[in-house]
Amino acid sequence: MDKYIVEGGIRIKGEVNLRASKNTVLPMLAAALLATQGKTILHNIPAIADIFTMVKLLKKLGVEVEHDLSEHSITISAQQITDNETPYNLVRKMRASFLLLGPLLARLGKGKISLPGGCTIGARPVNYHLAGFKRLGVKIHEEHGYIEATTDGLRGNTVYFDRPSHTGTENIIMSAVLAEGDTTIINAACDPEVTDLANMLNKMGANIVGAGLPVVRIKGVKALKAVEYRPIGDRLEAGTYLLAALGTKGEVKVNGIQPEHLNIVISKMREMGAGIETGENWIKLKMDTRVNSMNFVTYPYPGFPTDLQAATMAVLTTAEGTSSVRETIFENRFLHVMELLRLGANITISGDTCTVTGVSYLDGAEVMASDIRAGAGLVIAGLMAKGKTEILRIYHIDRGYEALEKNLNALGANIQRVPQ
Repeated sequence: MDKYIVEGGIRIKGEVNLRASKNTVLPMLAAALLATQGKTILHNIPAIADIFTMVKLLKKLGVEVEHDLSEHSITISAQQITDNETPYNLVRKMRASFLLLGPLLARLGKGKISLPGGCTIGARPVNYHLAGFKRLGVKIHEEHGYIEATTDGLRGNTVYFDRPSHTGTENIIMSAVLAEGDTTIINAACDPEVTDLANMLNKMGANIVGAGLPVVRIKGVKALKAVEYRPIGDRLEAGTYLLAALGTKGEVKVNGIQPEHLNIVISKMREMGAGIETGENWIKLKMDTRVNSMNFVTYPYPGFPTDLQAATMAVLTTAEGTSSVRETIFENRFLHVMELLRLGANITISGDTCTVTGVSYLDGAEVMASDIRAGAGLVIAGLMAKGKTEILRIYHIDRGYEALEKNLNALGANIQRVPQ
């Protein structure tokens, strides 16, 4: 295992080019199973642990996969699927592996998948997925930690979600595209990644209307073909670099991002005092004063993303005044607070809300990442702090960011990756 040693007090400045969104690429890799002819080619793919895990899962199913790391592309040939079971030793590494069940049901009429793992940020039950599958005519059996799903033919129906589920929406869409008849998803997730997946599926021959809206309608088709596709840029990676510049009183231009995907984040960063310019495919931030305090609540898109909560809180630790951060998505997503306290932050937790009273500065210390986004937040805090900060368990960060330390070092930071 490696760790980061972060030298604080350096103002980052420069440009960074984004890779494709992890949360778009993972469902697209699953969707490639739906193509019965041709080769699906995805471009600008990040070289991160979660992508490597999904590639292993596809190969376990008997699918031909060529992962070209030098070209950042993945080619999938899914004419033959020889297995319908995904093992625990791979599924436990990330929750997105459960996205394979929808395509397996659509292609084979059956799938056996281990209950998923991933970050320790709270319960992320798959009950929305399973309830939706049942509405489409799937029989579900759970035994020994595995979900066994079978159907004698998927049939369109109306699927209701109690609250928007990102992966739940994607899984139902991927099963419904080949179902008999029409499917309507009520209270669907509106995330840009869901829209991008639907755009790719439509290019493959699906008939999906309303993606990105709370009501999505899918008309089942007989078959889908492989396509070549470039997924959208990663808005969470973009937000991380922008917040790093904000916290270090720096200046950064992020290329490869549609600004509307970060509308509420941009609004909140401006409230914190940042100067921001946007173009068709870029965002530029400049900060040269102490950060203003700010209140925000995490909420499903287009609300403030829970995946940027930790990074934003890190910046607020040295803000002028007192900020309030309410987490409404995951009940355990304040694990990074104890680590920020080790750096000298002044944060109190009451239920689902943190009160962050700004301090003059943070002091470097040894801290530990508990999940992907908490790790990114600690990197930002380390960049802001005086002296050196050591961040342990950075394998979490590697799941969601390709060479985060190299990209930040290219912006002027001083981060070393060393054996732990």
